[in-house]
Amino acid sequence: MNMVEIITHKKLGQALTQEEIDFFVKGAAEQTVPDYQLAALLMAIRLNGMTPEETTHLTLAMRDSGDVADLSAIPGVKVDKHSTGGVGDTTTLVLAPLVAACGVPVAKMSGRGLGHTGGTLDKLESIPGFNISLSEEAFVDQVRRIGVAVIGQTGSLAPADKTLYALRDVTATVDSLPLIASSIMSKKLASGADAIVLDVKTGSGAIMHTLEGSIELAKAMVDIGTLANKPVAAIVTGMAQPLGTHVGNALEVKDAIDVLSGRTKGDLLDVSLLLGSHMLVLAGAAASAEEGEQKLREALESGAGLRKLKEMIEAQGGDAQVCDDLSLLPQAAVVREVACGQTGWVAAMDTTALGLAAQAMGAGRIRKTDPLDYSVGFVLPVRIGDHVWPHTPFCTLYARSEAEADAAEQAIRAAVRISSDPVERPPLWYAIVTKDGAKMA
Repeated sequence: MNMVEIITHKKLGQALTQEEIDFFVKGAAEQTVPDYQLAALLMAIRLNGMTPEETTHLTLAMRDSGDVADLSAIPGVKVDKHSTGGVGDTTTLVLAPLVAACGVPVAKMSGRGLGHTGGTLDKLESIPGFNISLSEEAFVDQVRRIGVAVIGQTGSLAPADKTLYALRDVTATVDSLPLIASSIMSKKLASGADAIVLDVKTGSGAIMHTLEGSIELAKAMVDIGTLANKPVAAIVTGMAQPLGTHVGNALEVKDAIDVLSGRTKGDLLDVSLLLGSHMLVLAGAAASAEEGEQKLREALESGAGLRKLKEMIEAQGGDAQVCDDLSLLPQAAVVREVACGQTGWVAAMDTTALGLAAQAMGAGRIRKTDPLDYSVGFVLPVRIGDHVWPHTPFCTLYARSEAEADAAEQAIRAAVRISSDPVERPPLWYAIVTKDGAKMA
């Protein structure tokens, strides 16, 4: 067996055998196959696709190319949640403690932000002292003790995916559905959870801009889970605008704390409850999503969710007092209130552009090695469908300098379109995909 034969088979649109997939994945992990051959194969896959069986074989081969976390010492059904990426998407910080407060263990490995999307680890590291680098033993022990931990992925998790992802980024093959699905699911399966809930975004700030493409991606990942004997549910949710009103690391931690404290309601809470309810169902802690949501609301209203967040922060070396005193979070040098300046209805948002505006302020990275300023970002209280007047608060900027605030204001105004005609609010979710098919909203 050699790479030229494998490339030729896929170039001609043929399905690759499990042995062929294992061969090139092993070569990617061990870096024994030249990049130019891997790049040629990736382009052939991008052009000719893969069958569900091929995609599943690819996912499992990438999962097995490195360590697979062993969570068997944690009692109960461990359920993980993964988002395909968005702006103002702070659901992990809301639903992980709420789900844990309902008695379901949450052992979560998360990633950092890159480009226009934020990363859970970056948000958590804005909490003074918070440590995202636990050993697997400490990770398992913490979940056994308090029911929840959120840490960074280990360097030995799915190493083949790291090689292939880096090549996809520079060979215009990022938008291949089987490559997206296998990349996400290989890491999720290697994280060791018993069941997985996927939050597949759709809209202007999502990896898949169209609803059709987002549902197709959701189905592909659920198919992988089914073929791998792992319960998976995927919910297609909207990213036509930032999910929460706060964009930026410390600001998003504040948003999550406000939600768990009962001070804030809205889309972030509603999507967190939706995802969390399905986590409870997969864990067997609720007979239906409706029962699951009721249990989560009880944990929210009793304060159990906020107490669980405090426990997690303290267990991972952070200052849990931030939950009671938000001024302990990093504070920006410049704070500017901006009014709408016109009358009309908020008609549309370029969510990717809004994420890039926060990135330019210092909240995100262009390269993985770029330093972050945890304090910067913006609060955007207006939502699509809102009627606004000149004096309506448009956004609050948190910047390092007046010049960066000027640039951010210009970018945010350009990303939000205000119309003279009324506009309907976009749906929060569009479909729930399980092994039994897609249920549309």
